[in-house]
Amino acid sequence: MASDHIESLIARMTVDEKVGQLGVFADMVRPFAPDVNPEANVHNAEQVLEQVRAGRVGSLFNGVGAEAGRRIQQVAVEESRLGIPVILAADVIHGMRTVFPIPLGEAASFEPELARRTARATAVEATAAGIHWTYAPNVDIARDQRWGRGAEGAGEDVVLGTAFAVARVRGFQGDDLRAEDALLSTPKHFAAYGAVAAGMEYAQVDISPQTLRDTHLPPFKAALEAGALSVMSAFNDINGVPASANRALLTELLRDEWKFDGVVVSDYTADMELIAHGYAADEVDATRKAFMAGLDLSMQSGFYDRHLAGLVEAGDVPMAVLDASVRRILQLKEAIGLFDDPYRSLDPVREADQSYIAAHDALSRDAARRSIVLLKNDDAVLPLKKQGQKIALIGPFVQDRDNIEGCWTLFGDKARYVTLESGVRAALDDDSVLEVVPGCELEAPLDGGIEAAVDAARRADVAVLALGEPQRYTGEAQSRVELTLPPAQQALAEAVAATGTPVVVLLRNGRALALQGAVRDAQAIAVTWYLGTQTGPAVADVLFGDYSPSARLPVSFPLASGQQPFFYNHPRSGRPELPGVTEFKSRWREIPNAPLYAFGHGLAYTTFAYDAPRLSTPQLDWDGELVISTTVTNSGNVAGEEVVQLYVHDRVASRVRPVRELKDFRKIALAPGESMQVQFHLQREQLAFTGVDGVFRAEPGLFDVWVCASSASGEPVTFELLAP
Repeated sequence: MASDHIESLIARMTVDEKVGQLGVFADMVRPFAPDVNPEANVHNAEQVLEQVRAGRVGSLFNGVGAEAGRRIQQVAVEESRLGIPVILAADVIHGMRTVFPIPLGEAASFEPELARRTARATAVEATAAGIHWTYAPNVDIARDQRWGRGAEGAGEDVVLGTAFAVARVRGFQGDDLRAEDALLSTPKHFAAYGAVAAGMEYAQVDISPQTLRDTHLPPFKAALEAGALSVMSAFNDINGVPASANRALLTELLRDEWKFDGVVVSDYTADMELIAHGYAADEVDATRKAFMAGLDLSMQSGFYDRHLAGLVEAGDVPMAVLDASVRRILQLKEAIGLFDDPYRSLDPVREADQSYIAAHDALSRDAARRSIVLLKNDDAVLPLKKQGQKIALIGPFVQDRDNIEGCWTLFGDKARYVTLESGVRAALDDDSVLEVVPGCELEAPLDGGIEAAVDAARRADVAVLALGEPQRYTGEAQSRVELTLPPAQQALAEAVAATGTPVVVLLRNGRALALQGAVRDAQAIAVTWYLGTQTGPAVADVLFGDYSPSARLPVSFPLASGQQPFFYNHPRSGRPELPGVTEFKSRWREIPNAPLYAFGHGLAYTTFAYDAPRLSTPQLDWDGELVISTTVTNSGNVAGEEVVQLYVHDRVASRVRPVRELKDFRKIALAPGESMQVQFHLQREQLAFTGVDGVFRAEPGLFDVWVCASSASGEPVTFELLAP
C-alpha cells in the first residue's frame, strides 16, 4: 500500500507530470564526461533544469557531484509545481573513486562476503558524490566466453552467481535504505542476456523455459528477495519477444508470480530498439507495447515523454496502469527518504572528505589479491624471491595504467591507480634485481621490443610476462570470435620462452581465454583479471608469497575458442567420451570435450588433502536433511586457504540432468599440517529442477555427491532421495 502522501500526489498530478516521473535522462547538469565546449555545457544543463522545473523528469543518470546535485534538487523541490524530488542514478558497477576487481574476478574469490564489503565501500563513495541509485549488480549467468559482458557478472554457475547477487545487493543498500550511504541496487539484465546466441552482443536468445527458470532467473529472484527494489530489462529477445516488451516476463512472472512491487527500468533506449527488432511499427507502437508489458521507466529514448500521454488520452493505456507505474517510482523515492530529505546524499562537505582512502585502498588490495587465480605452478617457480633472484618483468601491461580498472568504470580516481611495475618494485628488498622491458604494445610489435625482451630474459633467473586482453576487448559490445591473445603478445611469449628461462605468465583478462603455445606451456600461470586501484601491490603480494593465492575459476578455460559455449555443468550425453574410446563419442575431432582448466580450479602455495566424503545417512528423507562431511588437511608447508566445493549429480530423471552441479561451497583457512572437518547440509529443494510440465520439483532416486577442489576432481559417494 502506498502512503497517503503518494496517493495525494498522484491525485493532483496531470498526465504530463505522471509521464514525467517515468522518464530517465542523461544528467547534463553534472555530466561525468562534459562537452569540451563550455557554452554547450551551459545550454545542456539549462535544458535539463527546465525539464525538471516542468515536472517532466523523474530521474537523471550518470552525473556526479553533490553541489550541482543540490541545484537539481532545488529546482525539483522548490521550483516545480508539486515539488517531487529527482532520484539520481549512475552506472557504478565495481567501484566509485576506489576501483575494485571486475565482478567476474571478484567472483573468483568464492567469497560473497568480500563482494558485500566492496559494494558497501562503493556505496559510501557513490552516495558521497551525489548518487542515490546504481544500475548494478549484473547477475547474468554467462556460459559463452565470447560474450564481453561476462566480465560484469559472476561466471557460469547459478549457485555462485546467486550468492554474489545477494551479497552485492546487501552491500550496496546496507541495513537502512534511508541512510545517507545507502545506494539502491538494480539487478540486471532481466532476463537471460548472458544466453545470447554465439555470445553476440544484443543478439537473440532461444531458450527453453526450463533452462530460463533453472539457470538464468534464480539470481534475480534471490536479489529481489534480498531487498532490491528495481530491476533493469535486457536488450535481447527471449524466444522472439524482446525482454523490454515481454509481458510474460515483466508482469506475469515478475509481478504476478514473484509479487515484485518495485520498479522496472529499461536499459539504455531499449524501448526504442523494439522498432529495430521488428517488434514495433513506430515510436507510438513501441511505447504502448513496452509500457503495457510492464516497463515502468524509459531510459533516454524519450518515447514515453513524447507518446505516453497521447496513448492515455486515446484509451490505449488505461489511467490505472499509468498510475501504478507512477506509484512504484514514487514509492522508490519514498523508500530512500527523498520526500523527507530531498538533499540526502548531496552534502559537499561529505563529498570532499577523503578520510576513507586508506581503508578503501586496503580493501581494494585485499579484494584484488583474493581474486587472483593460480592456474599452474610447475617446479614451484612461484613464489619469487625478494632478493638474490634476477627478475625480468616483461610485457605491455607492466607499466600500463589505462587497462587497470576494467570495463564500466566511469568515476575511478586514476591518480591512485598503482601499476604492476610500481607494486613489484615496492615489494623487492633491492629493486636492482628487476629489469623492466615492455616487449610489445597491446596489439602491435615494438621496434626492437622482442630483442630487448629476449636479452632481459637471458640475463634473468625468471621471466615474468604480463600479457592479456586490452581492456576494450571486454564489456558491452565487445564480443570476440577468438579467445586468444593478440598476435604481438603471443609472439613475445614464444620468443621469451625460447630462451629457456623459466616463465611466469600474469594474465590480465575479462573472460576465460584459450591459451596457446608458450603461454599455455609456461611454468606458472596466474589469472589477474582487471584488479582495480591496487593492482600492483596485490599482484606483488601473490608473486612474492606474502599472500598464498586462494581464488578459483568462476568460468571454464577452454582448450580452444571453438568449444564455446562451454560450461562445466552441461547435460549428460547419450554417447559420452570414455577413456580410450573416442570414435562416435561426444567430442570434437581435434580435442576432447574437456576444458584446459575446469570451473572451480585454482592452486595455492600449499597442497590440500581430502578424505572421502561421509554421509550422515545413505538415504535423504523427503523433508529431511543430509549432512555431508569430509576432513580437509593442509598437507604442505605454508598456510593457505582452500575452496571446498559440493557437487551433486542426479543419476536418472525425467529431464536429462547435468554431469555435475555446484550446490554449496566454503572457503577455509588452514595452517601447515592443520585439518578441519567441513560439513554441508543438503535438502530436497537443492535437488529440484523445472520439469517438462513447468513444475519445479525434486524426483526420488539415486544421486552422486562430491566434496572436492574443483568441478573436475574428487570421487563421488551415493545417496538416495526417498519418495514422500
